[in-house]
Amino acid sequence: MESKKKYESVREVLARPEAGGEARLQGWVRTARHGKEVSFLELNDGSCLSGVQIVAGPECEGFEHDVRETGTGCAVQVTGDLVESPGKGQRYEVHARQVVQIGGVEEGYPLQKKRHSFEFLRTIAHLRPRTNTIGAVLRVRDSASRAIHAFFHQEGFVQLHAPLITSSDAEGAGQMFRVTSLDPGNVPRDESGETDWSQDFFGGPSFLSVSGQLEAEIGAMALSRVYTFGPTFRAENSNTARHLAEFWMVEPEVAFCELDDLADLAQHFLRSVFTQVREECQEDLAFFDQRIDDTVLSTIDHVIERPFERITYTQGVEILQSSGRDFEFPVEWGSDLQSEHERFLSEEYFQSPVVVTDYPKGIKAFYMYMNDDERTVAAMDVLVPRIGEIIGGSQREHRLDLLKQRFADQGLSEEEYWWYLDLRRYGSVPHGGFGLGFERLVQFMTGMANIRDVIPFPRVPGSADF
Repeated sequence: MESKKKYESVREVLARPEAGGEARLQGWVRTARHGKEVSFLELNDGSCLSGVQIVAGPECEGFEHDVRETGTGCAVQVTGDLVESPGKGQRYEVHARQVVQIGGVEEGYPLQKKRHSFEFLRTIAHLRPRTNTIGAVLRVRDSASRAIHAFFHQEGFVQLHAPLITSSDAEGAGQMFRVTSLDPGNVPRDESGETDWSQDFFGGPSFLSVSGQLEAEIGAMALSRVYTFGPTFRAENSNTARHLAEFWMVEPEVAFCELDDLADLAQHFLRSVFTQVREECQEDLAFFDQRIDDTVLSTIDHVIERPFERITYTQGVEILQSSGRDFEFPVEWGSDLQSEHERFLSEEYFQSPVVVTDYPKGIKAFYMYMNDDERTVAAMDVLVPRIGEIIGGSQREHRLDLLKQRFADQGLSEEEYWWYLDLRRYGSVPHGGFGLGFERLVQFMTGMANIRDVIPFPRVPGSADF
């Protein structure tokens, strides 16, 4: 038996097909204007970008106290009649019969009716979700998250919960945060005077994970199609608009899969996720297009509607070298593509998403499949306008002898990765996967310039507040 809701969301009220009937709402007052005989409160509960105007006169129960003493930030409950609004830009308004102030606001409430810088809002991350921009970011983020899970469910993937604590550095993907129970003021030492990690909680060095990929490979070798979606950590002292110390990664892994299959999956995945978010978040995306970046809607449409171009890394280098552009970073075969190179290819040259494949083996990780030319590996990056790389992946090296050679070339210990080599000893098959930084996806969808503004509580060098 469904329980009857006492209150509707603002979104539900504004979506009613016609005016009339009772409206019962609760939320926070964005603005309050008090005239001699009437007050106007804009109420928002976070369910959508729009608020609903509450009109209250002396006949409203609670007018003298709950209405007249209500200001920006106050929490209220409202009961009234939903009527057509004579004001521009709003379809309905509520003529209040009762207003109850649930939570007042002390003097000094920082979110007054004016524009605040994103830098300032990061200092009040406990309040910034109440702003139009951050509220819209969080709704888009939620929609994208649900779309990702829906896509993989529809495609027959099993979600794998990868560990957050690990003894492996995955791929040397970045500096790692150490996890330890040892007392830093009384660290046990071995005979050589080094830290005796055998006395630590896990019996050896352990860290926060930088990727769930290696565990996903384990899952794929049994369940065929798996994905992980969870937080990952990088202890890199990078104070830039593109870096976080804690962020979320989406990492599918597929057995019986080669590079072309993986590129097809990445394209299908992005189009599906972007389509669902475009349908669910029309109001929020229009806001970003109007207030943040006027290419938000057009670039989302490009991902959904335009074919993804496919080129090799070598072809990409040739295009860049013949472009006549004076890039900040020189372009030469064997060096990794920089953001400016990636954006040129996707924004200007092709004006569409681009899949770049077959990178030099010297700039890629040990686990990537060696191509027949022995110079390149079966890696791929998906590039999109504005941010460059949004997906990075590869076919994995499933041949034991070649994988062991890659270990030797990069000075990796076979003993440390004994289980990873076992996967190649026992029923190995071609397989591949990719990684998507979730915050980078949300950045692309919203046009937000700083990655710290698309995650509720950014973790960056010098700050782990809130």
